Amino acid sequence: MFCDECGKNPATVHITKIVNGAKTERHLCEGCAKELGDYGISFQPNFTIHQLLAGLLDSAKENPPTMSTAPTVKCPLCGMNFNQFSQVGRFGCSRCYNTFENGIEPILRRIHGSSVHTGKVPRRTGGEIRLKKEIEMLKKEMELAVQREEFEKAAELRDKIKELENNIK
Repeated sequence: MFCDECGKNPATVHITKIVNGAKTERHLCEGCAKELGDYGISFQPNFTIHQLLAGLLDSAKENPPTMSTAPTVKCPLCGMNFNQFSQVGRFGCSRCYNTFENGIEPILRRIHGSSVHTGKVPRRTGGEIRLKKEIEMLKKEMELAVQREEFEKAAELRDKIKELENNIK
């Protein structure tokens, strides 16, 4: 796809505007996007995902640090502290996740809306996880049945939940 403005260079900037339900799309090369400049886009060469994460962490610094994110706390395995993590945008080792758990959790909640993974699970390997999700869904359904005073249906759901819970153990 080539730039809508110059028609010569490949389009690397894709802008979608929705105003009063009307959708407009523009596909521009970096040069034309810089020239137009009315989209409020600033360009930084070689912008990485680590820089994006570091920017998110910088906004989290507005909140006072907790004990686990204080600069004096270091990962016992790699020696990284939370300030170093926020500058680099990635951890030094797998142990950092546990060391800085209290500092990461609010950031995950702000970005994803939750700190618990709720995505898809592979069919071949996620049997127990899939069962737990099904149990959660059935419990919600059972609560709704009780609220609607459909007690027979709620009892059936309760029995099914117990059966699934026995399969987990």
